Amino acid sequence: MSTSVHVRHERPGDEEAIARVHERAFGQLTESRIVAAVRQAGRAVISLVAVDASGIVGHILFTALAVDSPGPPISALALGPMAVLPEVQRRGVGSRLVAAGLETCALTGCQAVAVIGHPSYYPRFGFRPGASYGLRCEFAVPEDVFMIAELTADALTGRAGIVRYTREFRMD
Repeated sequence: MSTSVHVRHERPGDEEAIARVHERAFGQLTESRIVAAVRQAGRAVISLVAVDASGIVGHILFTALAVDSPGPPISALALGPMAVLPEVQRRGVGSRLVAAGLETCALTGCQAVAVIGHPSYYPRFGFRPGASYGLRCEFAVPEDVFMIAELTADALTGRAGIVRYTREFRMD
């Protein structure tokens, strides 16, 4: 990984570069549209970019997440979308974004983070299948791609229910 890559919070004026990262990484517009909709609705809780000498090469977004479960409310965020330009993938940029994002989430008092993502990638950051906590995703996704990282020990112990994303993730 290049040592010249650093992670910082999104700033005004970053929007176009962030959209380009998502479009190039995913080869479609869905993720960049979700990011724009979340931003426009004021629902972006944490938005970080990875920057090198050429500009923004990666982006990660965290939004509020509702955990419909008996008991006291759980402070939870959704990780995603997260993208890295194809030419800098597999160089640790995504890992730096996820690590910095989770650290920022913990500093804000977030108890848990959910992700719909690759089951071979996210466990290294402490993510486990949501079903292991008794939680399931509102979207019809395979159990192994819906994962949760507990940032506060035992925050999800004894909890069961459904995890709901903000309406901006429903792009129909």
